[in-house]
Amino acid sequence: MDISEFISLMEEIAPPELAEEFDEKRIGLIIEGKSDLQKIACALDATDYSVSEAADMGCDMLVVHHTPIWDALTRINGKTGSIIKRALNSGVNIYVMHTNFDHAKGGINDALSELLGLTNIDNMSLGVVGDCCLDLNEISERLNGSLRVYGNPGDINRLAVAGGSGFDLSLLNEACELGADAFLSSELKHNIMLKSPIPLIESTHYDLESPGMKALAGRMGWEFIEEKPDICIY
Repeated sequence: MDISEFISLMEEIAPPELAEEFDEKRIGLIIEGKSDLQKIACALDATDYSVSEAADMGCDMLVVHHTPIWDALTRINGKTGSIIKRALNSGVNIYVMHTNFDHAKGGINDALSELLGLTNIDNMSLGVVGDCCLDLNEISERLNGSLRVYGNPGDINRLAVAGGSGFDLSLLNEACELGADAFLSSELKHNIMLKSPIPLIESTHYDLESPGMKALAGRMGWEFIEEKPDICIY
């Protein structure tokens, strides 16, 4: 497949215009390698490990959720420099699908909803709210046991989920308006916890977002590169 054909396909799956404003120029093809793509891999992050694995597997493209290049570069060094060097030396392209994939149908939040069996779903500005038939123990099992709970959710009949770092007061209030009994996301800050109108359930960034990338890999017939959460860069 020619790289231009691949990019068109990715933009159909997660249109760039769905991305949040802060993602401008941080999605799409950020490191250019080979133009003819024979093998594609997928990971949550472009790290030394995932880029090396992609190269060792003979992949021409690595699709990730988080960009390894966030701020403007004035020098190529350190961890970011190492990732760029590995990609360029091997000819592996790196393509980023960030908040456009959060919002896209079948993207990060849809995959998380499916994992948790949510139904009767309403969309928020970032994340979804759906009817939930799982208790906390069952939610924990599906998310690899990585839960911390703030407040007393009791029976959760309706759950709000936002993949990644989604604990925001405006989202919490929106979830309440949609009937949520609890809100699941990652990277909770103390001041948000104190002001939250509903109980909060905190998981890890990796466990909430990797299901979306695994689902994408399975849907497209790609290889998924699994990493331990403690070595991922968020």
